Amino acid sequence: MPCHTAAGQEQFAGARALNTPFGVVYSANITPERETGIGNWTSDQFYRALHEGIRADGAHLYPALPYPYFTRMSRADSDALYAYLMTLKPVHKVTPSNKLPFPFNVRALIGVWNAMNFKEGEFQRDATKSPEWNRGAYIVTGPGHCGGCHTPKNFLGGDETSRALGGGLLDTWFAANLTQDPRSGIEKWTSDDIVEYLRNGRNARATASGSMQEVVVYSTSHMSDSDLAAIAVYLKDQAGRGEDRDQPGPQAVAMRAGEAIFVDVCTACHRSEGKGVPRFFPPLQGDTTVQSRDPTTIIRIVLEGSQSPPTDGRPTPLSMPAFGWKLNDQQIADVLTYIRNSWGNRAAAVEKSAVVKLRRETGTDTSLTSALALPIP
Repeated sequence: MPCHTAAGQEQFAGARALNTPFGVVYSANITPERETGIGNWTSDQFYRALHEGIRADGAHLYPALPYPYFTRMSRADSDALYAYLMTLKPVHKVTPSNKLPFPFNVRALIGVWNAMNFKEGEFQRDATKSPEWNRGAYIVTGPGHCGGCHTPKNFLGGDETSRALGGGLLDTWFAANLTQDPRSGIEKWTSDDIVEYLRNGRNARATASGSMQEVVVYSTSHMSDSDLAAIAVYLKDQAGRGEDRDQPGPQAVAMRAGEAIFVDVCTACHRSEGKGVPRFFPPLQGDTTVQSRDPTTIIRIVLEGSQSPPTDGRPTPLSMPAFGWKLNDQQIADVLTYIRNSWGNRAAAVEKSAVVKLRRETGTDTSLTSALALPIP
């Protein structure tokens, strides 16, 4: 639903702008409306779209629709999904033209992309693994399409399969490393931690942010306990992808400046030891996102603030205020460098240039920064 619903518009009617490194792709209307939706599609045509990435008219779909994952769905699940969509209220809504420069606007070239990045075929069970593991693998690598965000991409936007689920940058958010790396991954998470996070959007270790909030609210919070447990079993079996390489230590001046800022503006919630208040204010000590190889997500959270997603299990959202108006770019870089390298954490220093770049890309307000930046060296 989130990808096929534009803000404030009818559900499943499409026209949501999906930002890609190659331009903007607008999601399709998947209501059963006959002129602008999929009301004239057959179940065979629907299955082909998911399985092969081919529209009803025979044209290639852009992989913004994650058919490289949906191809693993069974025909039974495809037919069930089709049957559900056909019960929706038809909505007449024309999908805007994509904003893709040449040559990315040539759909025929997707055939070349497919040859390099797409392997067609339904999920095949691993007879050496348990039924629960296989169920988790089916969800994660198929309809759940977790690697669509959490797997690094090559220069063409295809998955780097050797680093599957090792974390990836998408639309100015960094999706976390879901493998068993001890610092930047989820090695220290228990299966119960994973289930709680997917059900409620937070656990004792972390709180969902960015695009993951929509995943929790519209998808995983509605899954059965058995499916969530199966996902956890599969993820706990994913070997680390080598993200926890030693990093050079940060400069002492950055650590001193960062500590002063942290004590002044962060300790009220996250505590001086970085332990936070589990399930309320996320602990920073040992946090996977804090120690990610790419600090984009934590920079963005400091710039814009964040709010936990409301779910049935945790209906009251908790908020972190934005600091983009209050801290200048160097101060944000320093405090995040301090957080990434304190209490046993270890990660590369955050550069001021990364904050400047993300502030520009997200349009974060800077009007008050100069006047109100904290007077901390």
